[in-house]
Amino acid sequence: MKRLAVFGVVVCAFSMASAAETNIEAPGPHGPLMGTLLSALAQPAPVILIIPGSGPTDRDGNNMLGIKASSYRLLAEGLAEHGISSVRIDKRGMFASAAAVADANAVTIADYVTDVRAWIGVIRQRTDAQCVWLLGHSEGGLVALAAAQDLRDICGLVLVATPGRPLADVMREQLKSNPANAPILDQALAAIDALAAGKTVDATQLNPVLMPLFHTKVQKFLIDMFSYDPAALLAHYQGPVLILQGRRDIQVSERDARLLAAANTKATLVMLPDVNHVLKSVASDDRAANLATYANAGLPLATGVVDAIAPFVKAAR
Repeated sequence: MKRLAVFGVVVCAFSMASAAETNIEAPGPHGPLMGTLLSALAQPAPVILIIPGSGPTDRDGNNMLGIKASSYRLLAEGLAEHGISSVRIDKRGMFASAAAVADANAVTIADYVTDVRAWIGVIRQRTDAQCVWLLGHSEGGLVALAAAQDLRDICGLVLVATPGRPLADVMREQLKSNPANAPILDQALAAIDALAAGKTVDATQLNPVLMPLFHTKVQKFLIDMFSYDPAALLAHYQGPVLILQGRRDIQVSERDARLLAAANTKATLVMLPDVNHVLKSVASDDRAANLATYANAGLPLATGVVDAIAPFVKAAR
């Protein structure tokens, strides 16, 4: 295992007394995977690996498609205030992990599981933790579930806004739920059906609006991702599980959380009434107001998010 690289330690501005932040790396296929360790100063502390959601999402939970909520950074800071350390990461081929692979799109869920394995080894070496918690957000929850099937040294799972059905079903529901998609809906659903059947589609024949979703470069990843059933994976996991779902989430539904809970009756299910997909507070069903929170890093995490995770992790130690 490649030794953890430490580039300097700084005390975080959010709380001068609660945590220290360190840049770290884990071995990737062709170059390093990069991340941030936020260490709770009170030791020993449980450690959570935050696995990012879909698309070009960075370690803080932001991407160039308009998401600037900084949900993972805020989550890490909130956990540190409760005496829990965390590592948040850039995916292979993206951001500071760009050197890990030549093509960030040429990946599979199994590749991300390999990276989780590398991170667990590094985290345990750096922190002396006997095991590492996996917190997966959205698609990251699927990665966490896949990793938990054959990896040791996992304390438990925290599944945040995680689909409880194959991702093809979730994508169909997402597209149907937005009335603005009516002109492109038939094309989009046909493309999802083809990919779910293991067949690529001719993206040049699709409406240009659909190109980011079904670009030729991402189709093999979608085919692979669609082959996983999150609920089936969770049914085979025996460790502690927290399922956390916001009722204002317009991407992953309450139904998904309940499907996960039904698959593993030992899991703890927490539903937060006014929380959306990026873990911010939303007081109404106004879609525009919900989406506006995606671009606002100044908004704190919704009340209840950290308060649900921290006691669960500490109680399971």
